[in-house]
Amino acid sequence: MNGDGAVDATGTGDGRTDGRAAGGATVPVPLARLRQLRLAKDVMDRDWATPLDLDAVAAHAGYSRFHFLRAFKQVYGLTPGQYLSRRRIERAEELLRTADLSVTEICWLVGFGSLGTFSARFKKQTGLTPSDYRKRHVGRGAGLIPGCYALLWSGGFKSFEGREGEGPGKGAGKGAGTGPGDRNRGEGG
Repeated sequence: MNGDGAVDATGTGDGRTDGRAAGGATVPVPLARLRQLRLAKDVMDRDWATPLDLDAVAAHAGYSRFHFLRAFKQVYGLTPGQYLSRRRIERAEELLRTADLSVTEICWLVGFGSLGTFSARFKKQTGLTPSDYRKRHVGRGAGLIPGCYALLWSGGFKSFEGREGEGPGKGAGKGAGTGPGDRNRGEGG
């Protein structure tokens, strides 16, 4: 931190910053600004697997979405979307090494909505497709965690209770579950 309340973007006090001015010169980041951006970054670190709205994340920092984009990139060197994608890929790498889940299941668990986007970003970051990454890294450590345990731990199992039109006995057609031989037709039958 220098005398005017600014600190380097890394928070280490060693003078290094990630913010760059024109010509490549470093720009000190005011401490209050860094605190605000870290609040938003903490939200992304905590809720990386859920869909995040840029406006809501920017609100945690007290910025408009456009000002937040510029400030975040100046301090961290990545846009919020790039940072979030990187965090999700890091988590996917861990799951590919340790969990017995399909690439598609891992794609959804880490918060990507498209397998194609997930695969393209994974390959761009790691240099390997998710399947090739798994082949290269599986077997170097402990055995894979069974997929059912990994899904249970990560919240991958969704509850069907309370959803209209879903769940056991639903959607099987008119009169489903009401026949004389059906054990699941309800109480008193």
